[in-house]
Amino acid sequence: MSERAVDYTLPALDGSERIARAWARVPAVPSPAERAALMARAAELLRANDAVLVAHFYVDGDIQDLALETGGCVADSLEMARFGRDHPASTLVVAGVRFMGETAAILSPGKRVLMPDLDATCSLDLGCPPDEFAAFCDANPDRTVVVYANTSAAVKARADWMVTSSIALAIVRHLAARGERILWAPDRHLGGYIARETGADMLLWNGACVVHEEFKGLELELLRAEHPDALVVVHPESPEAVVAQADVVGSTSQLLKAVIEGDAPEYIVATDNGIFHRMRQLAPGKTLIEAPTAGAGATCKSCAHCPWMAMNAVAGVIDCLERGSGEITVPEPVRTRALVPVERMLAFAAAHPESIVAAYRGHVPHLGSA
Repeated sequence: MSERAVDYTLPALDGSERIARAWARVPAVPSPAERAALMARAAELLRANDAVLVAHFYVDGDIQDLALETGGCVADSLEMARFGRDHPASTLVVAGVRFMGETAAILSPGKRVLMPDLDATCSLDLGCPPDEFAAFCDANPDRTVVVYANTSAAVKARADWMVTSSIALAIVRHLAARGERILWAPDRHLGGYIARETGADMLLWNGACVVHEEFKGLELELLRAEHPDALVVVHPESPEAVVAQADVVGSTSQLLKAVIEGDAPEYIVATDNGIFHRMRQLAPGKTLIEAPTAGAGATCKSCAHCPWMAMNAVAGVIDCLERGSGEITVPEPVRTRALVPVERMLAFAAAHPESIVAAYRGHVPHLGSA
């Protein structure tokens, strides 16, 4: 297994920022025979350990298929949180990045929560250190603190609300209608989009996603000219110049819905290309085109795929179930404090089901990884 360096932005309270570096492991690619054996062994272990696999749209296609074939789920962060909380299994295997495992542990303290690789992190999480964020909150005590799901448990513990991209607009509109001023963290692009759409008074932390920040507005214009009939679907963690060209802006579930239900023959997709696996399963007749992440002659850092999501492999699922490795816990009192904003979001979602997209439950097996 090799490693790769990943540079990300680390903001400071004075508005400056510096480039920091983290590392991501690159799992070995199994042969077809090895793949079949790994899938069978993982399924066997999930059954034997009363475990359910909860996977994000961005992870490897084999893990997505394994989750669906064994009664788990493949979803966005909101649905992952609800599914893990409500499922009767005593063990949750969360395939994604660390904050997703932490959220599962926050919501399900009586369950064992395992991850295929505990070192799978997130640039937004890394770029919002708890101590600096606490100082940011202390300097702005009159604001309602709303944090994105892509944050550590310690950051959530300082928040009034947690949101995912699928429900952020609805919750911020609700808060703004009550006259509340918002302190938002960590993604400045998503925060800016929400502020523009809602008119809310929002003070933004200066973080960014290493995947979505690389999408380029000018190159997208050129690509649209080559594909004039294509529908452009964009995740709101992308820069404003990219979001402004979108036909649909939304969470991973909302983008999936747009492709499945849309009439266009082609779709330019500005989000992590891990979602192409599920899109191809549920919209097999559509042509999917990656939005550009670098100009002519340039190089990309993420190349439209999160290096930490890529650390999740079926071999890791097996390892955590066989050895009990990768267990994630959130200590008290952090867990109890973080539970408050998470449960507020889930209660809002339950009270306003029209504000979110229902999960797609269908499955088309054996299409291979995206």
